[in-house]
Amino acid sequence: MNESDSRQRFLLERTQVRGELVSLDATLRAVLERHPYPPAVAGLLGEALAAAALLASTIKFEGALTLQVQGGAPVSLLLAQCTSQGGLRGLARWHGEAPTELPPRWLGDATLTLTIDQPRTGERYQGIVAVAGGDLSAALESYFRQSEQLPTRVWLASNETRAAGLLLQRLPGTEADADAWDRAAQLAETLTRGELLELPGSEVRRRLFHEEDVRVFEPEPVSFRCGCSRERVAETLVSLGREELQSILADTGRVEVHCEFCNHGYHFDAVDVEALFAGAQAAAPTTKQ
Repeated sequence: MNESDSRQRFLLERTQVRGELVSLDATLRAVLERHPYPPAVAGLLGEALAAAALLASTIKFEGALTLQVQGGAPVSLLLAQCTSQGGLRGLARWHGEAPTELPPRWLGDATLTLTIDQPRTGERYQGIVAVAGGDLSAALESYFRQSEQLPTRVWLASNETRAAGLLLQRLPGTEADADAWDRAAQLAETLTRGELLELPGSEVRRRLFHEEDVRVFEPEPVSFRCGCSRERVAETLVSLGREELQSILADTGRVEVHCEFCNHGYHFDAVDVEALFAGAQAAAPTTKQ
């Protein structure tokens, strides 16, 4: 089985411990090739993408889960989004010159935000926690400790071509094996960054839990997928108003919009703009006198 660009759940039988492994190859490369990220930032963005894929697998929803870390230094923004169908996209920003390397506690005084949007039902959940130093794994563990009260451990690794992650979580309920959680976490602590990046998920699982009875679920594919479209951009432009767009047209001759995630450009000239508002007017509901 090809384990690239997939995530796979597993359970330690007769315990309340569940896990998830994710591997991103082509997905990561598709994200990184959209922007000239320096290696240090590319590594962090890869970790964020792996984390978003792991977190999205722990809940049932129809929509998108967005992980955002904002306010750190020198990386000011990390944003990764995973849809319920396994579509991933992300971006990063930094202060000043592109950092060549990052300090161990690069987060500084940042804020971690997890948002779940479900357009079909209109439901939206958002959790926010302050992060004082550490790395992304530590920040996520702190989030679950403060917001979800679920013991959770996260291991992440990434370079410029591959990202991988492991999540362990203790589920609510009576634990028949009182030592199961501590034992699983201690075993996972022996996993090196190189092993997480280089070994297939099945080999990682075997090395860590070969003495456990493990139930493995079918792998789920993940891939780079950007949700932008000309139609969505058009809706945003209409919301700006005719006067604003006409001002832009007067200055530049056309309206240009670039998606921050995929870097795709959308262009609208004067005729396109008039068509937008004509279409919006035609679609508007009429009221009877």
